[in-house]
Amino acid sequence: MELSVYNINGEDTGRKVTLNDSIFGIEPNEHAIYLDVKQYLANQRQGTHKAKQRSELSGSTRKLGHQKGGGGARRGDINSPLLHGGARVFGPVPRDYSFKLNKKLKQLARKSALAAKAQAGEIVVVDTINLEAPKTKAFIDLTNNLKIADKKMLFILNEANKNVYLSARNLPRVKVVTTLELSTYRILDCSVLVLTEASLVGIEEHFNV
Repeated sequence: MELSVYNINGEDTGRKVTLNDSIFGIEPNEHAIYLDVKQYLANQRQGTHKAKQRSELSGSTRKLGHQKGGGGARRGDINSPLLHGGARVFGPVPRDYSFKLNKKLKQLARKSALAAKAQAGEIVVVDTINLEAPKTKAFIDLTNNLKIADKKMLFILNEANKNVYLSARNLPRVKVVTTLELSTYRILDCSVLVLTEASLVGIEEHFNV
């Protein structure tokens, strides 16, 4: 698949780049995408939720009534979950939600996400993105020039660029990452991917293609 290369003024440079078929041309594996997104979201969870167990409440352990004959449940002491102010049955406890995925599966998921974007025609390639100073207006002009200002965007750079990052961070529809920070979730959570020629090379190197 060939794509035209634009400059930051939105003008066609007349050059084209060929997307690597071993990354952008594969059949997307939906299950791999599902697992990688599930892991990403699981890793965002703090897991610090906590409800007190029966043994952690302060209160007398004296049995309040007789074992039988009361006409109700054998609820025991005042900390019983059956009573107002008692403990919670099977309440949440701190836990780690993260889980492991094989490296090859994660690579397949990211390739699949990139391929899905390419097949949907949601990739724009620019020659380079260089801003002289951190300026949000300059970045807004860039998105207007590329005619993508009304979409949710993910800009992928080959290496960190402070001016680009600072210019984009106040825009709610824009995320800026490097090729090493790419995740399946980020790729799918946008309407258009904006790649530089250098980041295309970086993606190929990252996937050892």
